[in-house]
Amino acid sequence: MKKLHKHAAGIDLGSRKIFIGLEGKEVVSFETFTSDFLKASDYLKQNHVTTVAMEATGVYWIVLYDLLVAAGIDVWLVDGRQTKQVPGRKTDVKDCQWIQQLHSYGLLNRCFVAEGVLKTLRSYQRIREDHIRSSAMHIQHMQKALIEMNIRLPEVLSQIHGKSGITMIKEIIDGERNPNVLLSLCDDRLKKNKSEQILKALEGFYTPQGIFALKQALDAYLFYQKQIDDCDIEISTILVKLNPVDVNGKPIKRKPIRHHAPNIKYFGNHMLYLFKGKDATMLSGITDYSWFQIYTEIGSDLSKWPTEKHFTSWLALSPGQNHSGKKKRNARKGHPKAGQIFRQIAQSLIGSKNIALGAFGRRIRARKGPGIAIKAIARKLAIQFWRLMVKGSDFVEKGVENYERILLQQKQKALKRIAKELNVEIVTSI
Repeated sequence: MKKLHKHAAGIDLGSRKIFIGLEGKEVVSFETFTSDFLKASDYLKQNHVTTVAMEATGVYWIVLYDLLVAAGIDVWLVDGRQTKQVPGRKTDVKDCQWIQQLHSYGLLNRCFVAEGVLKTLRSYQRIREDHIRSSAMHIQHMQKALIEMNIRLPEVLSQIHGKSGITMIKEIIDGERNPNVLLSLCDDRLKKNKSEQILKALEGFYTPQGIFALKQALDAYLFYQKQIDDCDIEISTILVKLNPVDVNGKPIKRKPIRHHAPNIKYFGNHMLYLFKGKDATMLSGITDYSWFQIYTEIGSDLSKWPTEKHFTSWLALSPGQNHSGKKKRNARKGHPKAGQIFRQIAQSLIGSKNIALGAFGRRIRARKGPGIAIKAIARKLAIQFWRLMVKGSDFVEKGVENYERILLQQKQKALKRIAKELNVEIVTSI
């Protein structure tokens, strides 16, 4: 085989040491302090290394990657599954030598690495998602504390962390026990439709330890809501720098964001600016927030994936190949964050009665189960997203009726083909 990278190095990363392998030289190691990373960079330059390959190990690679790129070295971050060693022969020294050898022959594929503003936005967005998960945990703690006191608000209210629920919980913590007083704090629609149920739900068995647990859970929930607001401020600041929209103008009408909507003014305007007017919210299930989540993971330039098949394969939404003899199985693949976002959107679409993708998913679910159905919907949605962003193809949701009409046409065509093969005449009834 011909060597494509003649001045290549391989790096094996760890929490305490990194190991660098060069062709024809002994492996050297450096500690993971910043000063040692700088020494490692100098060592590579002294040996005229022009390109380096290293595995994407946790978060250990981030600082070293940035330092090497700043030093003018072409750094390839690669998936660890591409550099698997022979079982029983795995050491840090052999790993870096094996990575160097694979890279020198061009047998490794470069991972996508966010840079610049995209990297900053991704960091804030991922922190925000962590806070949302943490706040959800404390909502469950509030529900548990209420149930232990037999206050059945979780069974009556769709969300105890809504405005009415939080207001009543605060009053309960402050000592209010009268159900009628607590009911008066609710929204007018709740008073009109659920007043009797709420009054019955508020007749609990209050205990000091229950109130204490409720207060702890509420304080933790409100703390994480404040953290989410702080993330929104940082994200908004960056978006305004990128797109200084007219503060006196009016935001264009957008799809409603039903859960965890960012507190960012002109959010839809910012997203349209980032994608040069191409609007992903015209696709089923995608709102400005889910669109922003996808953007922070893959950026706005989708042309780096040559075809829609490359894109869906990278998202781990296409079937993998794991065939041996007569056995044909789907290969297990990792799930990039962007692929998980498409799966979450697909999960919300599979129950939709008026969207074609929902009907398509239910048809797949009946034959192959919900997991395959969600993946199939996510893949179709990802293809539509790639086409819209790369080719500018407009997509209009034509609904379930159009999807069923196309299915019927396909069945009729197949029936005519089978009838022709069997020399059977089809007679239509009037």
